[in-house]
Amino acid sequence: MSVILDLHGNPFETRALKRRQSDDNLLLRQQWPEHPSVGINVNRLYGILQAAEQGDLTAQADFFCDMEERDGHLFAEMSKRRRALLTLPWKIVPPRNASATEQALAVKVSEWFQDLPDFEALLFDLTDAIGHGFSPVEIDWSRQGKLWFPLRFHKRPQRWFRTPSFAGDDIRLTDGTADGAALWPTGWVLHRHKAKCGGFPEAGLFRVLAWTYLFKNLSARDLAEFLEVYGLPMRVGKYPSGTTDDEKMELMRAVMTLGREAAGIMPQGMEINFEDAAAGQADPFKFMIDWCERTQSKVILGATLTSQTESNGNRSLGDVHNEVRHELLASDARQLATTLTRELLWPLLALNGHADTDPRRMCRFEFDASEPEDLKTLADAIGASVNAGIAVGQEWAHQRTGIPVPAAGETLLVPPGNKRDTPAALSLLSDARAMLPFTQQAALSVQEDNSAQATLDAVPQALAGVTEEAMRALLTPLVAALSDGQPPEALHALIDAAYPQLADEEMRQLIENALFVADLWGRVRG
Repeated sequence: MSVILDLHGNPFETRALKRRQSDDNLLLRQQWPEHPSVGINVNRLYGILQAAEQGDLTAQADFFCDMEERDGHLFAEMSKRRRALLTLPWKIVPPRNASATEQALAVKVSEWFQDLPDFEALLFDLTDAIGHGFSPVEIDWSRQGKLWFPLRFHKRPQRWFRTPSFAGDDIRLTDGTADGAALWPTGWVLHRHKAKCGGFPEAGLFRVLAWTYLFKNLSARDLAEFLEVYGLPMRVGKYPSGTTDDEKMELMRAVMTLGREAAGIMPQGMEINFEDAAAGQADPFKFMIDWCERTQSKVILGATLTSQTESNGNRSLGDVHNEVRHELLASDARQLATTLTRELLWPLLALNGHADTDPRRMCRFEFDASEPEDLKTLADAIGASVNAGIAVGQEWAHQRTGIPVPAAGETLLVPPGNKRDTPAALSLLSDARAMLPFTQQAALSVQEDNSAQATLDAVPQALAGVTEEAMRALLTPLVAALSDGQPPEALHALIDAAYPQLADEEMRQLIENALFVADLWGRVRG
């Protein structure tokens, strides 16, 4: 195989087609998460974040995982944002002004992506980068017939990686060396997500959420300690002088047991006094917890009313906030689509005989993150614009409404009663038919009121309008096929293939009207 470059200019690593890079690193598989969130405080959190800025991502990655695992509200909000991407339709888009070859290649790549194993799980794993700043997924390649194709994808924990001291924007696999091992091209799908400015250790949302998690964690711990003693009287044990240490411990156990079991024993000569019950309220702790959760919702979703009900909130405000949330979804979709194009689509092309494709003319992965249009409002606006003489392109109208261009030979929907015929034209023809028995008399009449003759004179012009509408309906599938890239020389074959399905009812009506007009004019002029 000749040397193939990725989109960064690095040569593909052929070893990645035979085995996984992480299989050679036993050091990583012998390590376990350390859960640094246990007993976390301000000083420890500063140390964790500072170590990540210096290249050691292990403690930060473990802490971020603990945050998502131990905080139910944070997990729910992150899950909303990450799973929203899975609901978006996607497609493989050819380059601008694509040739027939480029369009065919885009169709082929689209079929490859549809056949990818657990593609939805891959998308979800890659969205883990929203919180961490990056998400590494390792690829198992296999030879399937003549194609190199991913066999499965393996999500790898962020704690396996580090940044070298000389390049803070580079992600490397930890291998015991100072700077780590460079990732093999074609061996990984590495999604780098920019939730905020800064290098990869600082770009994830969890860097912002770490402080609200800390304050919420401390408040919840203090609230639990308060509730543990709330309503219980304070017990004070008294012992005489000369009491031994063992006797003091016995008194302490009696005091503690009495608070829980309502029973206890102690040596003679000692006593327990009951003071006032523990006073206070839980409102300050709940306020702090609620503030942290509202802040978390704003950071993750861009709003609070999309995730919880506020005392002064309502449905309309929630709808406004959902618009803000859509901007985040569109941004996430664009970043992920860029990664899939660079890290997965291009290797599939390059490894399967299309390495000579110009990267500037290659097809690309794209999510459709556009908001659905109100079709009735849009149709009314298009109709009003056309009636006002404003030119509206069919391609633009199909794109905005989401209605695909009809394929050649496809049966078209027609309004009931063939409403394409203009009412004025049908009225004139109807009037002319009604006048048929009197046409000879109308032609010989010399009265000044010549309205019947005027009606007959207008029939050919009305028939011309009907002809234009009928021909447009008949030829729409053929025009659509030509607009879709079919060469003009294929027109005869298209006509033969489409003829049985063409909307020819209007043409039959047209011929009938033409015969009628010819007969009518023959009688009048004869």
